[in-house]
Amino acid sequence: MLKVDRQKMILKVISEKEIGTQEELLKALADEGIITTQATVSRDIRELRLRKKHIGPGRQRYISPDPGITLKGGQDGDSYTKVLTSGIISVAAAGNLVVIKTYSGMAMAVGAAIDGMMIEGTLGCIAGDDTIFIAVGDASMTDRVIHKIKGVTT
Repeated sequence: MLKVDRQKMILKVISEKEIGTQEELLKALADEGIITTQATVSRDIRELRLRKKHIGPGRQRYISPDPGITLKGGQDGDSYTKVLTSGIISVAAAGNLVVIKTYSGMAMAVGAAIDGMMIEGTLGCIAGDDTIFIAVGDASMTDRVIHKIKGVTT
């Protein structure tokens, strides 16, 4: 089986089932007729930039990265996720601006993470100590930008 076909099947399986471990993914692939190794699945997960999302107490599942988010220079999205998750208090729209409140001293790091994610529709960020203003190309796009930011943090 070609690598690209196996990876397409991985994306299909995780979109249809709650797969939280590599062992569960191996079994789901086997159910689809794809026999592979844990090492290969681990490499595929890394190459596909899959991440885990909490779905309940003690439960998580693999999800694919948001196609509207591109990382600068092929950087690892996990570091952005950690900064956003630990730094953001609230996200709100104000016309063609997105206003993010952060914990004191975190705005610069969160702003840099958002810039690094190159979210479609954002023009740039200005960060203070605990507030970030994100300029969005059009007011109709602010909800989509907010949705993408919240999708990373939840």
